[in-house]
Amino acid sequence: MVSPQTLDEHDRRIVAAWAADCAERVLSLFERVVPDDPRPRDAIARARGFAVGTLDAAGEIRRRFVAGRAASGVADAAAVAAARAAAQAAGVAHMGAHALGAAAYAARAAGLAAPDDVDAAAASVEEVRWQISALSAEARNALRRLPLLGEDSAGPLGSGLLARGDLAEHIRRIQAAVTGSET
Repeated sequence: MVSPQTLDEHDRRIVAAWAADCAERVLSLFERVVPDDPRPRDAIARARGFAVGTLDAAGEIRRRFVAGRAASGVADAAAVAAARAAAQAAGVAHMGAHALGAAAYAARAAGLAAPDDVDAAAASVEEVRWQISALSAEARNALRRLPLLGEDSAGPLGSGLLARGDLAEHIRRIQAAVTGSET
């Protein structure tokens, strides 16, 4: 049985473009710390290639972990989150729910790059607002097809890293916006 977090290929291509946009907004946070590591930038380019149909899901599934390895050994927390946002964007070819992971890590990166805790909270919230505003109608519809965070254990929206802390808050905010259940 296919996980409801997968989405069909058409929907994955739609949300891959949005995930790439989210990750690209914070890419500079990684590149300023590790300027000679092309893996996150390449992951974003591959997500865009998948979105437009020049790359296939099978090939991207094999390469989806490459950008995440760029986070290893990096001490700067914002840079780590930016690399993980890129890795999640590349993972959309495998499972559509990774688009929400890309957005959540991008919001985390934006917050971690802020100079203090008050600014960090505002920066994360502002980043999520931008992400929501950047959603096309098609991407909103595709994201509506995903189970809510924690409702299905068979993927990124299960009980793993995305279901805890600030990442979970960011995803819940996005899901509330796309489902119309904002409070």
